[in-house]
Amino acid sequence: MEEVKILNITSQLSIDVVRKDIKNMHLAVYPPTGRVRIAAPLRVNDEAVRLFAISKISWIRKHQRNFVAQDRQPPRQFKERESHYFQGKRYLLRIIEQDAPPKVVFKTKTYIDLHVRPNSTNEQRQIIINEWYRTELKKLIQPIIDKREKQIGVTVDDWQVKQMKTKWGTCNIEKKRIWLNLELAKKPLHCLEYIVVHEMIHFLERHHNDRFLTLMEKYMPQWKFYKEELNRLPVSHGEWTY
Repeated sequence: MEEVKILNITSQLSIDVVRKDIKNMHLAVYPPTGRVRIAAPLRVNDEAVRLFAISKISWIRKHQRNFVAQDRQPPRQFKERESHYFQGKRYLLRIIEQDAPPKVVFKTKTYIDLHVRPNSTNEQRQIIINEWYRTELKKLIQPIIDKREKQIGVTVDDWQVKQMKTKWGTCNIEKKRIWLNLELAKKPLHCLEYIVVHEMIHFLERHHNDRFLTLMEKYMPQWKFYKEELNRLPVSHGEWTY
């Protein structure tokens, strides 16, 4: 578990500081609230971190404003013509009530058809949609892993999809296991691949240090653009950090 120290930079800006065995300081601003985090080398004191943060205030404020302006969906109600996303594209939900097993049918460029029994609740509809997302996401993950294992030179022994409230992905390095957020089914395929590669690179380097960034540049040179796109896309109510 990382030890996080909160450092007050100004009356309106506090940052989370994590000390690591790295050479340089790394600054990040996370959605949805614009939380600021600095990973600092063990040898660097608080004053040096504070001065570094002050020098980056304009950059920090810019990214925080972007997160505030980001399109954010209210909680889904799973009603007729409600907007839902799949692989980065927006679709309208069509509710088809029938006395038959529930299912999702996806055959047009405009609609996601949700077949449900009459008088189904929002919770029941959400379960059906989420299971469809899970099935579709699983179809996409293994081909990405197969391709990237050969390129990166690591083996993924196990992977799972689950609903996560704070991260797009995570991994267990010792067990060579990856977990991916169910919400990635709603994002473009290259954003999913970015998260998969990110977690696979952690098999080679545990920390977000210079070596990790070098490996990301080597195996996915466009990763920064994909990360920015992922953070710009409409996000669900309450959404994640990465």
